[in-house]
Amino acid sequence: MTDPMTDTPPAATPSPRGTGSGFGLGKAALAAAALIAASAVGYKVYSDQKPAPVAPTAPLNAQGQPASVDEVITALEARLRDNPDDAEGWRMLGWSYFETQRFAESATAMRRAIQLAPGNSEYHSMLGEALVMASKDEAISQDARAAFAKAVEIDPKDARARYFLAAAKDIDGKHAEAIEDWFALLAETPADAPYAKDIRDVIRNVGKERGIEVEKRLASAKFAPPTAGFRTDGAEAATAGIPGPTRDQMAAAAALPQGQQDMMIKQMVDGLAERLKREPGDTDGWIMLLRSRMQLGETGKAEAALRDAMAALKNKAADQRRVREAASALGVPGA
Repeated sequence: MTDPMTDTPPAATPSPRGTGSGFGLGKAALAAAALIAASAVGYKVYSDQKPAPVAPTAPLNAQGQPASVDEVITALEARLRDNPDDAEGWRMLGWSYFETQRFAESATAMRRAIQLAPGNSEYHSMLGEALVMASKDEAISQDARAAFAKAVEIDPKDARARYFLAAAKDIDGKHAEAIEDWFALLAETPADAPYAKDIRDVIRNVGKERGIEVEKRLASAKFAPPTAGFRTDGAEAATAGIPGPTRDQMAAAAALPQGQQDMMIKQMVDGLAERLKREPGDTDGWIMLLRSRMQLGETGKAEAALRDAMAALKNKAADQRRVREAASALGVPGA
């Protein structure tokens, strides 16, 4: 599955519905905000300016081939029938529906995710985007605005929500305020973020449409450092930076026969899993567990640990993001 967005930048155009002088972004223009959506939620890291898949890696189907979006949806629906309280499963289903342009169903799935994890900003901004795309007109509905506002309340740096809230101001005729909000977002946008150009373009187009001078400011505007606020250190943490066994533990293991070494390592990993049941908020611990399970070849247990981590961190979008990135780097099934 790939990024559902197009390469078309947002453009300031009159409403095709002929609503007088009111500014209508239009669905194609609003959809460009999803470039921010895909990046801000941090499902995957973008590199070389090419968007990578932003949903969990597709599992293999019965033929050993990567599953299609429809096959993923079928599997997720079955999974959620068995475990309807899986907030991350609903998030994944909502993304998959969005990918297939089933926006109303995406919104329904995200509402369920929010019921289970109301403190996750990502879920609220994903709901808002789905509501925008499901709407038959070009306005941003009150429900969508409320979802974006809640996302920003939880995480003031949620780029997707901030973009759409600025778009709502522009639709309401508050053009200068919208441009200011987009400039503020631009200042926090990493230079290598795939949506960086789109923010500049929407500022330029709205400024031109409304007779607001923006070119001088755009010429001097600076981006945030590359990747800052765009991705986490999850991928790096998957391979380094998280303490493993102590020196004494390693020395003790080295003194044992190979079979006993393996047993000792397995006991340590199982002990970590047990500790995480008592301390589920330890994000580094979850990444260490994923890494250990994969190193032991326990891919099924790694996949289960990823689900457990997502459930434990369901109200911590940034921590979920780190774990997802780590799991993807490690090749955990379902990451």
